[in-house]
This record gives sequence, C-alpha cells and structure tokens, in this order.
Amino acid sequence: MLTLSPKHMQVFSAAALESFEERVLAHLEKCFPKQCKALGETELRETIRYGIKRAAKYGISAERDVCKYTDVMLVFGRDFDIDSELPWASAILSDETLQQPTAKIERLYQVAMERFDQMAV
Repeated sequence: MLTLSPKHMQVFSAAALESFEERVLAHLEKCFPKQCKALGETELRETIRYGIKRAAKYGISAERDVCKYTDVMLVFGRDFDIDSELPWASAILSDETLQQPTAKIERLYQVAMERFDQMAV
C-alpha cells in the first residue's frame, strides 16, 4: 500500500502526487458533485492538497485513508478537525486509544456519515 508520509512527500515524484490527486478528484466529483461544482476545479485541487497535509498531521497517510479524510473535509469544511462546532471530530482525531491511523479514520468516517445522515433528515 502506498503511503504519503511527510518524508515521502519530499521525495515523492510530482507525477505520482498528481496521479493521486487525479484519483481523489474523480472520486470526489462522483460522490460529491454539488460540492465539487460549487468549489470549481482549481479550489477543489487546492482542497485535496490541503487535505493531504491536514491528514498527515494526524498520522493519516495511506491513500485510502487520506481520501476518506478529504471526504469528511469536503462535507464538514476544510478545518472540520478544529471547528468548535464539531467537537466529535477533534475528539476522534486526538483519541490516543485509536493508535492505528486506519482505525482513527474509520471511526471518524463512521461518525461523520452518521452526522451527515442526521443533517439530511
């Protein structure tokens, strides 16, 4: 599995990063068409790059996990992880009992989707 740690990011080729960005972009456009249209491609690409950096802050670096982090970010806002209106997000991301990054992102994603479903009702 490809991992995008800060150390790797320095050595990671621009082509590989662009390829990852393209895959995330296609995923977001498929799953969140309204949000993507509202942002536009340039801002969406910037959001993906910002998501990669924010996820890395929490040790989240596997491609699939970064993609899920970006999903949550697109729905709840760029800085959902520090938003005082979303205390559940920062609580999960700082939960020391969730030591594996994948476990952390899975829990975050699960709660985020539950919250999203509640918002839609």
